[in-house]
Amino acid sequence: MNAETPNRIPWPPLIFATAVMAGLLAQSITPLPLPAVLVSPGFALLAAGLALDVWAMWTMFSARTNILPHRPADSLVTHGPFGHMRNPIYVGNTIATLGLAMALQNGWLLAAAIAAAAFTHRLAVVREEAHLKQKFGKAWDDYAERVKRWWLV
Repeated sequence: MNAETPNRIPWPPLIFATAVMAGLLAQSITPLPLPAVLVSPGFALLAAGLALDVWAMWTMFSARTNILPHRPADSLVTHGPFGHMRNPIYVGNTIATLGLAMALQNGWLLAAAIAAAAFTHRLAVVREEAHLKQKFGKAWDDYAERVKRWWLV
């Protein structure tokens, strides 16, 4: 990371796309089925994750700030879903991927969703938060103290 951007590569979309592809491929080679009872809740979780993603992206768009994870932040968005969690897009991606795993009864995809969240934390969240702290100083510190990173933690 440098002072201008958190990353050179837009890690989160690449990580989640790779996780989904890996989960689907692994399932086609060695099935790891989940119980059928999870299909309907899985679709609901998938929809909830996508809705959170759209809400967060719309909030950033409305605030006229950059949404790309490898570009510098234009402003510190603290309202909408960002008032409840610091990374609603990544939370939405994780929830959607978990829901897809359940809907498709794909145990590999369930594991891939958890791995994707961990890699996103390491390769994006940590760097983005350092960038935001450097760029917004006390405003960032106050926000980070008030709002949890991943909603529950």
